[in-house]
Amino acid sequence: MTDDRLALKELLEKTPDANYLREMIGFAAQRLMELDIESRTGAAHGKRSSERQAQRNGYRDRDWETRAGTVELRIPKLRKGSYFPGFLEPRRMAEKAIAAVVQEAYIQGVSTRSVDELVQAMGLDGISKSQVSRLCEEIDERVKPFLGRPIEGDWPYVWLDATYLKVRRGGRIVSAAAVIAIGVNGDGRREVLGLDICPSEAETFWTDFLRKLARRGLRGVKLVISDAHEGLKAAAGKVLGASWQRCRVHFMRNALAHASKNGRRVVSAFVATAFAQHTPVAASKQWRHVADQLRSSLPKLAALLDEAEVDVLAFMDFPKEHWAKICSTNPIERLNGEIKRRTDVVGIFPNDDAIIRLVGAILMEQNDEWAVQRARYMTLETIAPISDNPIVILSAVAG
Repeated sequence: MTDDRLALKELLEKTPDANYLREMIGFAAQRLMELDIESRTGAAHGKRSSERQAQRNGYRDRDWETRAGTVELRIPKLRKGSYFPGFLEPRRMAEKAIAAVVQEAYIQGVSTRSVDELVQAMGLDGISKSQVSRLCEEIDERVKPFLGRPIEGDWPYVWLDATYLKVRRGGRIVSAAAVIAIGVNGDGRREVLGLDICPSEAETFWTDFLRKLARRGLRGVKLVISDAHEGLKAAAGKVLGASWQRCRVHFMRNALAHASKNGRRVVSAFVATAFAQHTPVAASKQWRHVADQLRSSLPKLAALLDEAEVDVLAFMDFPKEHWAKICSTNPIERLNGEIKRRTDVVGIFPNDDAIIRLVGAILMEQNDEWAVQRARYMTLETIAPISDNPIVILSAVAG
């Protein structure tokens, strides 16, 4: 504390008037982070302590936009888990990315009514190509390292999904798939793992995408959750050696398409009896009973049940406390909904880099929001049985 007071006194004496407020904000913010991280680790920086709960792992630089100007921060990192100070504005970067994409579209002549209206409303009609280029570079300097960062630890659960966006290529407007991966690590916390752009969801692409994640360090995957896609299923088994969970929500939509409009509620309730079972064996038995009961009246639905049984019930081989979160793609669907809401502002992207820039910024800030949350997405006690990390297992036993 004495050292902090001396540093503050020195700052007051030496800082020029023009930078005084900005430097004071930076000093206070840095000290708040240090106090916060000390309480989380159980020990001061560089001090040995039997009460230490976690190890520090350096810092990461981040600019903080304030009314006093840009403040340069050094955010502490942890070896296990994530840390993000609650006083930062998590939505700032995505808003800046939207502005950058809108400006780029305007400069390149991708003139849609929504882009033109946004340019006028934001007062951007006097911008130059060099200004847009500088803003894009500023965002890329943060988004690209985030999307390419090493993936550390084991990741028992991984969700995969794609959102289709319109982009201009070679003078034509086409649909491109923005493929996203999120995961839960052995510490029970969620993170965004990756993003890529592809023309389709063929097996070759999924294989390439998952290999990129594996090269960055993705390992220990036990279950991949996604919508029905044979190419993805094959790639998950080949690259990650993981089981595959077919999204239960999407499956039910497909199943009800084989029933009459008046009979869908009854069929839905009937199939749901299998999901209500408490063990995999009981669920499988009930699933087959439902299929047999429907075979004479709805043969196509019964055939679908026969075909999908293993994939739709795969989640039941994992801890029961996780079933509600791993039986469907709902965790990543909510993220995709936010991406669609933000990208609809743009409409048509001028190029693939612009998609990466905006979607990557949204993902980075969602990741920061997850890091702020105190509670784990899954507890150590429930995730330890499927973790390959001995430290997690010991921590769960000790707790």
